[in-house]
Amino acid sequence: MIYKKNDTKNAPELPSLIRVALVDDQPLERQSLASLLSIADNIELTWQAEDGEDALNKLKRQNVDVLLCDIRMPKLDGINTLKQLRQANNNLPVIMLTTFSDYQLLIHSIASGANGFLLKDVTHNHLINAIKQVINGGYLFENDIHERLSILHKTVSEEAQQAMNISKREYEILSLMAGGFSNQDIANAIFLAEGTVKNHISALLLKLKSQGRTEAILKALELSLI
Repeated sequence: MIYKKNDTKNAPELPSLIRVALVDDQPLERQSLASLLSIADNIELTWQAEDGEDALNKLKRQNVDVLLCDIRMPKLDGINTLKQLRQANNNLPVIMLTTFSDYQLLIHSIASGANGFLLKDVTHNHLINAIKQVINGGYLFENDIHERLSILHKTVSEEAQQAMNISKREYEILSLMAGGFSNQDIANAIFLAEGTVKNHISALLLKLKSQGRTEAILKALELSLI
């Protein structure tokens, strides 16, 4: 499991009882995950919802510590549910539930403010560790998902990159930006000074005609750069 701490020093303490909400339109999927949660000593499945609208209404009545949310759902899907939460300045940790077929939606989820991803066939230990990690300010996704995204990055359209005059280094930084990494994290990952990373990001914003990081990531998605 890939895992990144956002701020170790200021990470909150875990509550004695972690309240979890589960959102999925498939009853069997909910039942499977609910069973895993039920055998954890300090985790309570506070409520379940069958779509995003249902989840947002239940959140107004009863808050939780972590939201497990399917990406593909009727009425209001996981990404738009996440967007509504973040637009309301709600920083509730959200872990997206996904399958391999959802890989194109992962970057959209990252740009919308997801804290991580889990495959729906997740094991008990991975599920419990993931919940605890995002409460502590972490960002995570499964190795298998990371490998799939890496393959996609390698097969990105070279014509699109050339058309935007984006260098290999800028593309590398753009990919890390889409992964939710801060300027300092990017600098550490590719062994550059943070100021140099900021310069590259400024150049990317100009080339993508974007006002900020999120807009640049979404524009890159539209252009099939990532």
